[in-house]
Amino acid sequence: MSVTIYHNPKCGKSRDTLKLIEAKGIRPRIVEYLKTPPSAAEFKQILEWLGVGARDVLRRKEAAENGIDPALPEDRLIAAMLAHPIVIERPIVVAGGRARLGRPPEKVLEIL
Repeated sequence: MSVTIYHNPKCGKSRDTLKLIEAKGIRPRIVEYLKTPPSAAEFKQILEWLGVGARDVLRRKEAAENGIDPALPEDRLIAAMLAHPIVIERPIVVAGGRARLGRPPEKVLEIL
């Protein structure tokens, strides 16, 4: 099974989630999304797999710090989030056409 983690190595939850995946013997594709954010189409697909809208994975404090209004229409909010990926909640793990937010890290076990 192909597993991808949208990872921020400075984030404790993200590091814990990566360790949990690796402890299962899985070598995930690691995307440091701060350096390489997904495209708008990829992000929309991830949101669909998560079953949420962009606001649900928006880090409010970071959004405010970056001048992003959470009330923006969905497409504009997505564009703003991808322009400032620090505002995207992390980590997000994708496997088999499903996705989970690793908060807490054990949530990703549902799709592995």
